[in-house]
Amino acid sequence: MIKKIGRFIAKVLFALVADVEKHGSENLPAEGGFVVASNHLGRVDPALLFLTFDRDDYILPVAEKYEHHPFFGPLGRAFGAVWLDRFNPDIHALREIMKRMKRGDVLIIAPEGTRSKTGSLQEGKPGVVFLASRAGVPIVPVGIYGTEDRVMLDNLKHFRRSHIVGRAGKPFTLEPIKSGQDREKVLREHTDELMCRIAVLLPEKYRGVYAEHPRLKELLKDDA
Repeated sequence: MIKKIGRFIAKVLFALVADVEKHGSENLPAEGGFVVASNHLGRVDPALLFLTFDRDDYILPVAEKYEHHPFFGPLGRAFGAVWLDRFNPDIHALREIMKRMKRGDVLIIAPEGTRSKTGSLQEGKPGVVFLASRAGVPIVPVGIYGTEDRVMLDNLKHFRRSHIVGRAGKPFTLEPIKSGQDREKVLREHTDELMCRIAVLLPEKYRGVYAEHPRLKELLKDDA
């Protein structure tokens, strides 16, 4: 009930401050576990992804710095957030996420680990692809833009609604790491695959460190 009320309130607030243009909703599986992996430009990104789903069985990892925040702390607890230490191996959080993924919950996460300081894609971290391959679930790449904090704040100051665009790509799966393989090498290749699939959903100026990646060029050619 709390999640349904929260979703309704969030939708009303978003309608007041932003015009959200969505593409690719048909690519989101209707049931079963999967990972939604998106770029991260602004503070509203997690809320925007949360509003995309009518399901309540989602997993929303939140940076540990917000756990005791007077506003985001209680809000996160109400919505079942998993507090995640971004700078150290957080075994407890990873075990909780894995357990919930295996029972069919949806993981919503940003592979970059934090908001981009450049306004474009930063290097992805391997945690997301590790979890997805271990759980054996598909990944839905998502590209979001128009949510930059400075842009939204400026629009609010001038009583303008922000224009936000979200694009969901087709789900894809990753092969589990096999015995004898170079684990770090495979995780890096998987991460590059994911990040390039996110990059292809974004305008050129948002592609950041992946703008010249050979895999992105292949995806752009296939998408042409």
